[in-house]
Amino acid sequence: MPWCLRKCPYCDFNSHELKGELPEQAYIDALITDLEQELPGIWGRGIQSIFFGGGTPSLMTAAGLDQLLGRIRMLVPLASSAEITLEANPGTAEQAKFRDFRQLGINRLSIGVQSFSDWALTGLGRVHDGAEALHAFAMARDAGFDNINLDLMYGLPQQDVNAALADLEQALVLQPEHLSHYQLTLEPNTLFHRRPPPLPDDETLWDMQLACQSRLAAIGFEHYEVSAYARNGRRCRHNLNYWEFGDYVGIGAGAHGKITDAFKQHIRRTTKPRQPQAYIDSARRGEKLGKEHIVTRDEVGLEYMMNTLRLQQGFPVHQFQERSGQPLALIEKPLREAEQRGLLHRDIHRIRATGSGQRYLNELLTLFM
Repeated sequence: MPWCLRKCPYCDFNSHELKGELPEQAYIDALITDLEQELPGIWGRGIQSIFFGGGTPSLMTAAGLDQLLGRIRMLVPLASSAEITLEANPGTAEQAKFRDFRQLGINRLSIGVQSFSDWALTGLGRVHDGAEALHAFAMARDAGFDNINLDLMYGLPQQDVNAALADLEQALVLQPEHLSHYQLTLEPNTLFHRRPPPLPDDETLWDMQLACQSRLAAIGFEHYEVSAYARNGRRCRHNLNYWEFGDYVGIGAGAHGKITDAFKQHIRRTTKPRQPQAYIDSARRGEKLGKEHIVTRDEVGLEYMMNTLRLQQGFPVHQFQERSGQPLALIEKPLREAEQRGLLHRDIHRIRATGSGQRYLNELLTLFM
């Protein structure tokens, strides 16, 4: 769902500022066409999760999402226990809407708070303030959501360790089931990249990360992925599938997908047109939506490791061949070098990044290029 009320200066996602009325029905029609085109590649497979990402999916009406979910249930075998997540921003939160979303079967909400500090939110270009963030969480609880993620950033302009911890403490008071706690980074093609704000230095960032990790561990949050923390049994099943190099269908403007074809013995990557109107127009004309890329033997090692090494537990040795279709010997040389540098630990059962490997993950991944 690619529209937002305003484009944030740090955001490099495929999001577009909404100007005028949301073309909801036209976009839903395009999404259904997109899914129908994907069906031949996934016949016989069950769907275990749906993630409405963006952009700001909560800009959609409940009636529109109901229509879309109804069509999805008709086209694919959706598990009765499926995790269905919707991303929402506090600036677009409405209590009645949250209740309607919950009644549709959406059972997990991800709220993009980013910070509870008004000065930080202003600097980040957010459309909400700290009070609205707290109110949005309360509305989500009142609507019946018992599985809520909060997105929270650290390393904000002029932020120190105490301010980062204060933000975290405010989040913990709310008692969310899941926390995405990640560092603000300057991504290409963003306003912050062109005009960088004053950010904390690397040592301060590391101190922030360690202090926050320690606090989360102390109250029982499991740190299971680089930036993901969950209470017992509340890991994000959808994202976990990405990190375990599972398959997924991506529909919508700018969406990416990955499907393993066991018969053809290849992995197919899909990308859809980024511009929403171009995406809608192509669907109306009945054109094939997006492009495909077959992952080569030389690419698969890096792609696999980019995902699985984000997990604290790494991956089972046998899973590499099962998910990539290639023998582990394909990456033996970089594995050995990473071990020698102290970035990787492996035994006969499992391979995972060490503490140093997690801190210098980008350096570790370059060995597999």
